[in-house]
This record gives sequence, structure tokens and C-alpha cells, in this order.
Amino acid sequence: MLRNSPTRYGLISVFFHWSMALLLVGLFAMGLWMVELNYYDNWYHQAPGLHKSLGLLVIFMWFVRLLWRLFDRLPEPEANSPAWQQRIAKAMHQLFYVLIFLLVFAGYMISTGEDAGIEFFGMFEVPAIFSAFEEQADVAGWIHWALSWLLMICVLLHTSAALQHHFILRDRTLLKMLGRKG
Repeated sequence: MLRNSPTRYGLISVFFHWSMALLLVGLFAMGLWMVELNYYDNWYHQAPGLHKSLGLLVIFMWFVRLLWRLFDRLPEPEANSPAWQQRIAKAMHQLFYVLIFLLVFAGYMISTGEDAGIEFFGMFEVPAIFSAFEEQADVAGWIHWALSWLLMICVLLHTSAALQHHFILRDRTLLKMLGRKG
């Protein structure tokens, strides 16, 4: 039940998938909201710290999820799923891992560009290890923005594919990620 089986994802994989999905979409929405705040809004000063803490939580979960995926098998693909679809799905999952890492790294580079560490929910601080160049925060900010949009486009494609499998192809792809046999 905790581990994946040939017919469905286990509870641990399901937890990582859906909690990271909610965190990433929530962080994207929060980022859009934050850039609209003005200096006199109370959240203007509080939201970035929360955004950074949640970003650190994402990279921690990313790392644990990657380790879990290395040691747990994947469910079998659907019998009617062509090989080209399976290759695209695998490539999309690999792209998610790369984009999430780069997105968090770019966020980290924004803070380190100002020689400031990142506080994790007031419990500890991840130090600013290096500052690469003078305009680092601005360049990293642009990269962070572009990667976040690219990630959300991939999330929309991924969601569309899951819904197509469920409602049009009527296979068990979505049910497996819900932890159900179908």
C-alpha cells in the first residue's frame, strides 16, 4: 500500500505527486500575486519569506521524492499506450525534475545575489554561499520567472494528458496516480 505496485502508485508516491503539485501551483500563484503588491501592503514584506520557505520545502521534497523513485518501481504502463506516448511521458517526468531543481536554484540565486541567507519558517537559515556576479539577483529573477512559466505550461500539458487518458481513452492512468486500481 505504501509502495508502488504494477497496477498503481503507492501512498508515498501519491503523497509526493499531489503535495508537490499543490505547492508548485500555489507558489506560482503566490509569485504572481507578490509582484502586484505595493510597498505599503503588509504582505509585501511577509510574502517573500513564506515563498522562500515553501521553495526550500519543495527542494527537500524533490530530493526525497527522487530518492524514493530510484528505489521504488513504477507501475506498468497501460496496455493500449503506444511506445511513443510512453517515451513522451518519461521525458516529461524527467523535465519536471530538471525544471523544479533549476527553478529553486534560480530562486536561491536571487537571495544569494543580495548576500542574504534564506530563513526556513524561522527555524534555521540556509546561508548565502556565493555571489557570482553583480547583477545576479536580476538575472536569476528573470530566469526564475521564465522557468516558473515553463513549469506551469508543462503542468497544464501533463494535466491535459491525464484528463485525456481518463475521459477520452478511458484507461487507468489517472486512477493509478490517485492510488486506486480502477
